Amino acid sequence: MLLSASLAADPFWDWRNFLTTNHFSTYPGLGSALTAWQNLLGLASVLQGDSLHHRLQDTSGSQRAVPAVLRIASESELQAVLRIANQHRVPVYPVSTGHNWGYGTALPASSGSVLLDLSSMARIVHFDAELGVVTVEPGVTQGMLAAFLDQGQHPFLVPVTGAGPHCSLLANALERGYGVTPYTDHFAAVTDLKAVLADGSLYRTALHEAGGEELARLFKWGIGPYSAGLFTQSGFGVVTQVSIVLARRPDCVKACIFSLRHEELLEPAVLAIRAVLARVPGVLGGLNIMNQHRVLSMSAPYPKECATTPSGLITPELLKDLGQHYQVFPWTGFATLYGSERMVAAAQKEIRAALKPVASRLMFISHRRAMQLARLSRWIPGSKGKGLQSLTATLTKSLELVGGRPNETALPLAYWRGHLHGKAGALNPGLDGCGLTWYAPLVPMRPDDVRRFVQMVHRITPQYGIEPLITFTTLNDRLFDSTVPLLFDRTQPAAVEAAAACYQALLHSGKEQGWFPYRVGIDAMPALLGMQKHAPVFHDRLRKDLDPYDILAPGRYR
Repeated sequence: MLLSASLAADPFWDWRNFLTTNHFSTYPGLGSALTAWQNLLGLASVLQGDSLHHRLQDTSGSQRAVPAVLRIASESELQAVLRIANQHRVPVYPVSTGHNWGYGTALPASSGSVLLDLSSMARIVHFDAELGVVTVEPGVTQGMLAAFLDQGQHPFLVPVTGAGPHCSLLANALERGYGVTPYTDHFAAVTDLKAVLADGSLYRTALHEAGGEELARLFKWGIGPYSAGLFTQSGFGVVTQVSIVLARRPDCVKACIFSLRHEELLEPAVLAIRAVLARVPGVLGGLNIMNQHRVLSMSAPYPKECATTPSGLITPELLKDLGQHYQVFPWTGFATLYGSERMVAAAQKEIRAALKPVASRLMFISHRRAMQLARLSRWIPGSKGKGLQSLTATLTKSLELVGGRPNETALPLAYWRGHLHGKAGALNPGLDGCGLTWYAPLVPMRPDDVRRFVQMVHRITPQYGIEPLITFTTLNDRLFDSTVPLLFDRTQPAAVEAAAACYQALLHSGKEQGWFPYRVGIDAMPALLGMQKHAPVFHDRLRKDLDPYDILAPGRYR
């Protein structure tokens, strides 16, 4: 059940009374389960009532009623917790760090589930310093792994994302997320995993049990039926460990940056990008191409002038002025090259030849060179100097990120529409009141598809008071993933409802034209189920055996 935005915003809403009147009647065993969990974990690790409020702040503006949060410190505790859940027929929902910004944050897919907080399970269980394979628990974050690698002076890259250094490595891989370092597909880099099933029993891969732990860490596909993939984007079990292959830190890391001076160059640029990916496989990481709106969201404050426009959005005239002021063209490309000095130099020549007919301001830049440009920009007077300072600062942090060093350079996007981070410490869009939902469809790498997709986003988003921010990221030489952040004022119930309606409009319009997300947030999961026929039947047959009482992550991707 999804609470209405108006109810969620009501300061007089009695959260505790809502839980009592709804869930103790819906799940008669809840009281007994809570008592058993308190006896198992201790009172301090079973959170209820007002102490839950700050944990359940979702950037999408969604609300779920959650009876309790259980803080779990070990796999054995998790097994016992699930046995109690099974005994009393109480649904539970695991989260790692709860920083799933724009897809549900820490909320369960459906109301009534008790949250299992696994962030205290934060051990780096094993590390092969010679072959570069690390085994981690759910609470291990990008920042923790970076500190571990730095401390041991291990020459490997953290598989970073733009979500920030405090996000779980395991959770992102299980959502089949991707990043910007050489192993862009994060689940593809997972070789082995361990899970606890709904009844508290353990799952291990066949190769791990039959052939040994080391071989399982080194060979993804194992032996016999490949079942590990069932634990991604699903509720078939709670994964407690994953082994991840890390990319070795190369001798040379450079960014390729280019611009498209005119909107009409987008179609030929798609063909050029396809050619680039075919010419330099293994050297070029993921390539991003971002529209003017999206680049400005990274490098310029949201213009106050928008408050006086009828739509409250950036007008075409203002967009043009901002582009000139900050030197941002209609489209900007960003890619990263990894390899030896000679490999990167050769790749630069191929990329330059392929992009030359369409690209302006094409340059290749190292982190050291970006820092030099940042220092030089401070000497340029006036507003242009300030604009260049902002751009070079973003570039410097971006190069750190693609160099496998997690940071918050991409996270301020969630704050662009005016929400300020008023507290010390790490950015937390959920607690800071940011409104953000991600629409992330797969788009074939064809000029016609890309153009029609851009037109669709520009047609739909302004109808709901949302700026059309678009990024295309290459997954291979055939397919883009486009990320469209829907930014809105989460304090306004009407804006929350408009953003939800905008997402649904994009989801259904995109589906009609052949584009569909590679992952969805908790509110889109019911619609996703309605679009399938045979797949849910197969999944339900598996679930009836693995989880006959449907207690583990009900509603997740089904």
